[in-house]
Amino acid sequence: MRPSLLRDVSGSAYLALLISIVIMGLTLTLAAKQLSTVMTRAKEADLLARGLEIQNALEAYAVSVQKARVTPNQTYPSTLEELTRLPKPFLRRVYTDPMTNGEWDYLRDERGHIRGVKSRSGKAPFKQRDFPAAVGHFQGLGHYSDWVFQYPSPSSLQSGQGPRAMQGAASIPPGQPGAPGPGGPRLAPPDSPSTPGTGLNAPPPAPR
Repeated sequence: MRPSLLRDVSGSAYLALLISIVIMGLTLTLAAKQLSTVMTRAKEADLLARGLEIQNALEAYAVSVQKARVTPNQTYPSTLEELTRLPKPFLRRVYTDPMTNGEWDYLRDERGHIRGVKSRSGKAPFKQRDFPAAVGHFQGLGHYSDWVFQYPSPSSLQSGQGPRAMQGAASIPPGQPGAPGPGGPRLAPPDSPSTPGTGLNAPPPAPR
């Protein structure tokens, strides 16, 4: 084989090798990005699950304390560890922030007790809609650190399910927004007869 032909074959083989290396590099880069996306989405789902569990635990703790009235000035725990204590644990275990694998950023009341947690990650979340009703206000938020899991939740208050909304509804005077209309049910006075199981005024007896 002539030397010039050998050089042409060697050059073609070298070029093919370079192209193969470039293709492999691009493939590995895409695979790495896909893997990173999958891992981030998994952490995101974990963040939502852990955060909701903590939010529910804070609610259960607050309701329990208010019913017991043991510590009237304390509605929230001082630490997450308090939520895991026997004989009535409200949280299975103390979770870490899955996005950073570290401590949460805590939302505290005026006494320093924990009423909410949020991630310390400033990354943008993949999930932007279709959140559970308890955290529906997360829709469209730009950072994981904007996802605040707290009690009472703004979503519950907006839907009228939060404690303040429920307490406020009972004190709305007639004729105001949110009050029962003219044809709505009326609660029976303490000494008046009522229909069993409803608390509504019983109809007057028919004339004989």
